[in-house]
Amino acid sequence: MEIEREAPGGERGRSWRAEQDVQDGKKFEDGDETLVKEPAWKRFLSHVGPGFMVSLAYLDPGNLETDLQAGANHRYELLWVILIGLIFALIIQSLAANLGVVTGKHLAEICKSEYPKPVMICLWLLAEVAVIAADIPEVIGTAFAFYLLFRIPVWIGVLITGSSTLLLLGLQRYGVRKLEFLISMLVFVMAACFFGELSIVKPPAKEVLKGLFIPKLKGNGATGDAIALLGALVMPHNLFLHSALVLSRKTPSSVRGIKDACRFFLYESGFALFVALLINIAVISVSGTVCFGENLSAEDIDKCSDLSLDNSSFLLKNVLGRSSSIVYGVALLASGQSSTITGTYAGQYIMQGFLDIKMKTWLRNLMTRCIAIAPSLVVSIIGGSNGAGRLIIIASMILSFELPFALIPLLKFSSSSSKMGPHKNSIYIIVFSWTLGLMLIGINVYFLSTSFMGWLIHSSLPTYAKVLVGVVVCPLMIVYLIAVVYLTFRKDTVVTFVADSCKADAEKAAGGSGEDDDEPVPYREDLADIPLPAHSRG
Repeated sequence: MEIEREAPGGERGRSWRAEQDVQDGKKFEDGDETLVKEPAWKRFLSHVGPGFMVSLAYLDPGNLETDLQAGANHRYELLWVILIGLIFALIIQSLAANLGVVTGKHLAEICKSEYPKPVMICLWLLAEVAVIAADIPEVIGTAFAFYLLFRIPVWIGVLITGSSTLLLLGLQRYGVRKLEFLISMLVFVMAACFFGELSIVKPPAKEVLKGLFIPKLKGNGATGDAIALLGALVMPHNLFLHSALVLSRKTPSSVRGIKDACRFFLYESGFALFVALLINIAVISVSGTVCFGENLSAEDIDKCSDLSLDNSSFLLKNVLGRSSSIVYGVALLASGQSSTITGTYAGQYIMQGFLDIKMKTWLRNLMTRCIAIAPSLVVSIIGGSNGAGRLIIIASMILSFELPFALIPLLKFSSSSSKMGPHKNSIYIIVFSWTLGLMLIGINVYFLSTSFMGWLIHSSLPTYAKVLVGVVVCPLMIVYLIAVVYLTFRKDTVVTFVADSCKADAEKAAGGSGEDDDEPVPYREDLADIPLPAHSRG
């Protein structure tokens, strides 16, 4: 087993490490025996947490805005997109969790060990940009919530959001479980607000079910709104986050223990994403019911035609009066504040995994937070709420553009024998996940390219400027496609399946025959303060 702490050098150092491996292996074997004897429900509860934290990315303000627009423009007809998107999200999130459980490493660390340094640096930069892009809707959405509740200017709300996130992250000193509990409470506050709104507007159940299970793409902009819904659902930084969060749990090192852990994380993620599905359905249904209702004023019709986070509180004004903005503001605050916490987590894991930077927790939190809120702060000061709203759209396009650079490595690694050993994906999962993944990437590339060409053709730029923009962007698009092809067809060269390396080390140290197949999964002491619990896996 790999030990992260320093050891004496030379032969004596190698002997010292071997003795530590044997001792740690015995500890794990004793611990495994106790863990496997526990009731299944107790073992399941010990795995609850990561899925709820990850599910917040599917409930962030960026998702809420696309849901509101989809409902206002197409009523319930795009609910099926949410259903398909979250089913695919469950599949890829479970693959990310399995990767962490089986290898004892998260996605960023495996990318660092697998790819050449120039490629690794490019992937790191893209991952950091993805975190910033994901954080923009979360920060701006929380700032809008502060404005609705307390009439605080948006740029001041951005600063408050950054500082409050750091304060909440301080709970990690008392264990990640307490922070997970807080985030779960925020999710249920958000659910209570939107379900309360749903009970007030009372959308027709038959129409909602038809929209959920009968695919339709009618009306102007339906295809674009459907693609925007999908793009807002599947976020690249979430894949890095989930593969790291699962390392915080005690996973028995036997084959049965690993399979049980993968199954428990699947169940937990399924339940968390089911809650996310219900909340997304509630948001679209409320928006669709109100905006397609009768007796709408001309002002409300104009708002429905251009619905955004900062002007959506009117949806319940007719039934709740002034308190409608309070209910909506509380829901938006819960959505934004909880999702900013997970965005900061993702940034920490990405920085640690790709660069292996050692720094104090508070300094790492501060650095990640400052990098993430800087664009939102600048735009909100210069452009106000309108500029901040446009920035959310740009951030969603960036996330769609970035998705292949996290999704393709995940699909390759989780299907690789050198990474997952006997726990790699079955042929059915490989075919299904790659088909859906490439379809999603293809849809995003098509949408981005056609949107760009449409903007370029119909923009008011002079002809020479259009030509200059085309000359710059077209080669970049070619490079982008080449990079996607490279990641897809490059053959894995590094073996990271831990069971083989652990077994070899233990055999060498103990001089045994290697017949014991209950070897330990590495204890991630180096991640214990990022903010995984101190007991982590050992």
